[in-house]
Amino acid sequence: MSQLFPRSANAAARFTLLGLLLVVGFLAWTIATLMRSDMVTAANSNVDQPVQFSHLHHVGGVGLDCRYCHTTVENAATASIPPTQTCMNCHSQIWAQSPYLEPVRASFESGQSLEWIRVHDLPDFVYFNHSIHIKKGVGCETCHGRIDQMPGIQQVSSLQMEWCLECHRAPERFVRPREAVFTMGYQPAGDQLEIGRQLVREYNIQSLTSCSTCHR
Repeated sequence: MSQLFPRSANAAARFTLLGLLLVVGFLAWTIATLMRSDMVTAANSNVDQPVQFSHLHHVGGVGLDCRYCHTTVENAATASIPPTQTCMNCHSQIWAQSPYLEPVRASFESGQSLEWIRVHDLPDFVYFNHSIHIKKGVGCETCHGRIDQMPGIQQVSSLQMEWCLECHRAPERFVRPREAVFTMGYQPAGDQLEIGRQLVREYNIQSLTSCSTCHR
C-alpha cells in the first residue's frame, strides 16, 4: 500500500502543534494580564465625587489626621464616611461662601447626607476589617497609597486576592509600629524585614491564608 502522506507531513504536524501551544499560552498570558490591568481593577482611575474634596490639601497641606474624618477606623470593620457636620466644623468659618462647597452647605441645611461614591469597593463575598489591620500595624498608606499627595482619591492597589495574599503570606515585609500606622511617607528605622519580624512576634501576627479568613 502506498504512503498516504509525505514525510514532510510529520514536520508540519509538529509545527502545527507547537503553534497551537504557543497560541494557547499567549491567550492565557493575555487574559491573566488583562485581569490584572487597571481597566479591570479600576486602579489609578479618577472617581467624580459630589464635592471636589482634596486629600492633598486636607492631609498633605493642612495636616489632618486620617482619624479626624474616618472616626471608626480603629474600632470597627469600616473606616466610616464623615458626616456633613465634620466638614462644617471648619467650613462654617473657612471658605464658608465658596461655590465648591455649596453641596456641603445644602446637605447641612437639609439634613440629607452627601452621596459619596465608594472608591475602594470590595465584592460582597469579601470580609475586610479595618480595625484588626490597624492593630496589627498595617499602615493606611500600605493599602491606600500616598493619600496626602492625591488631589482627589484613587484606588492605587488592585484589591485582588493575590494582592491581599502577598501581605498575608509575608506580613513582616509590610507591617510597621502602631504609632506609625497613620504616618504618610513612613520609612523604617532600619531593615524592614528585621523590624517586621520583631513586630510579627510582638503583635502576634499570624500568616492567615485560609479561605475562611476573608470569605465568610
